[in-house]
Amino acid sequence: MILITLLILLICVVGDPKRTEHLLDLDGAKERLHLFKANLVEEGSFDPVVDGCESVFHVASPVFLGTNDPHADLIEPAVKGTENVLRSCARFPSVKRVILTSSMASVAFNGKPLTPDVVVDETWFSDFAFCVSNKLWYMASKTLAEETAWKFAKENGIDLVTINPGLVIGPLLQPTLNTSVELFLDRGALGAPRLPSEICRFVDVRDVAYAHIQALEIPSASGRYCLVGRVTHFSNAVKIAHELYPTLPLPEKCADDKASPLVYEVSKEKAKTLGLDYIPLEVSVKDTIESLKEKGFLNV
Repeated sequence: MILITLLILLICVVGDPKRTEHLLDLDGAKERLHLFKANLVEEGSFDPVVDGCESVFHVASPVFLGTNDPHADLIEPAVKGTENVLRSCARFPSVKRVILTSSMASVAFNGKPLTPDVVVDETWFSDFAFCVSNKLWYMASKTLAEETAWKFAKENGIDLVTINPGLVIGPLLQPTLNTSVELFLDRGALGAPRLPSEICRFVDVRDVAYAHIQALEIPSASGRYCLVGRVTHFSNAVKIAHELYPTLPLPEKCADDKASPLVYEVSKEKAKTLGLDYIPLEVSVKDTIESLKEKGFLNV
């Protein structure tokens, strides 16, 4: 039997029923799911979790849309946490592969113009200095964390694969809102006065989960994988929602009257090697809204 460690949370949420009960309710959880207390910024915290495992998924780091202390809230836990998880993996020879959930935040933010003739792919890397100078703190944290991961993996002989998703939407597994769906809800479906004038890189959570599994099970999987089903203006996702749910109080105008940002592309070629066939944005939007209704976050 392959033992897999799934490192999801920042700090000890084992005692918080709202953040664990849905996991314990999954099929087979009683027999195969074990919850551990751990702290990303405490070295050695994951040793008892990783010991004896063949594969490790490290799938989250802090996300704050606004912070007064980006180093303490975002950068340090993202970077130090990633390093601590990898240090634990390096201590145990049973670990054969580590799959790290990175982000398009560590791919596309380097100052290069994103014009219609541009195709972003896995060879792109965000620039930490550029992110800091533009106060793109989340992007800075993910960029430095991934850089740290690749450096550590190379120095310690770890078979590392990174998954770099865009803005993740789709049905919720948990009873609480995650940041990306909360962003979609706040900006698009609660009667905000104006739409954000921005381009989004959408991907369905089910595609992201599938890519992680494939990155584990396909022996030849390696390097980075950009996961973006569709690059489009945020307003187009809202238009889809309006067509499906005409009674939703959706904004119709953008936040400013400037020309909309130009749409570019994110390559799907490498993701195809994982057997990925992206769920259409129309399906993702519908299933997101249905899930929000089911969980009591939205009345339609």
